Amino acid sequence: MNITPTVKQLLIINIIFFIGTQVVGQYAEYLFALFYPENDHFKFWQPLTHMFMHGNPMHIFFNMFALFSFGSALEHFWGAKKFLFFYISCGLGAALMQIGVNYLEMQHLLEPVRYLGLSDNTLHQILNVTFSDGNAYRGDMFYNGIKPILEEAGKTNLTDAGFKSLFDAAMLNQTPMVGASGAIYGLLVAFAFMFPNAELMMFFIPIPIKAKYFVPGLLALDLFLGTSGKSLFGDGPGGVAHFAHIGGAIIGFLMMWYWKKNQFHNNRWN
Repeated sequence: MNITPTVKQLLIINIIFFIGTQVVGQYAEYLFALFYPENDHFKFWQPLTHMFMHGNPMHIFFNMFALFSFGSALEHFWGAKKFLFFYISCGLGAALMQIGVNYLEMQHLLEPVRYLGLSDNTLHQILNVTFSDGNAYRGDMFYNGIKPILEEAGKTNLTDAGFKSLFDAAMLNQTPMVGASGAIYGLLVAFAFMFPNAELMMFFIPIPIKAKYFVPGLLALDLFLGTSGKSLFGDGPGGVAHFAHIGGAIIGFLMMWYWKKNQFHNNRWN
């Protein structure tokens, strides 16, 4: 199937954002990536702009390949306006889901330091301490950064467990989310709704699987990886926002269910 107009425009915008980020550097990330609301770099437009940002060439390649593969088929049947509304809605849903999950994780991480009775202002300063050398978050930089803040607040009885708690919470606060994956997962769900018997394949599993089985299986895998903190490509979570994927898929499912129930999918918006 040939590329459709809106999908083509989205591809161009994503590529422009990616090239611009490589030129401008971290300043673009501070503006357009999605930061946790407690972060000093958080802006109200980031739930929208983060879906046009990507971390590396492979990240944007896989997302844009999926956008072309599934988006063109959906736009062909829906029309441009309905497709764009669906795509953006799924991307926003992904952002809200990830922020919500991060909030719950933040509360869990900070539980070991409740005994300190830190004020909101003190905690905010700690979570926004600079402790990255550009390649990794460093414990020594974090300690040197929070020490004067705690001393000024009269909180000098920080335990090792408390230090780790604050370190992990600050790392969560300062790690932004980028990528169109949440919106793409919404497209996957819609594709499975409309073409349940179409056969799909993963790059690392070259076996054709019908969409009605492929997409739920992919979501189940994301849910497992998100809750277990594991990665397909080694130890640790791998920097993948699995719950953003789930969020985009949920919004996609709810919209498809509503449209199908109300026969809205038969009406074009243009």
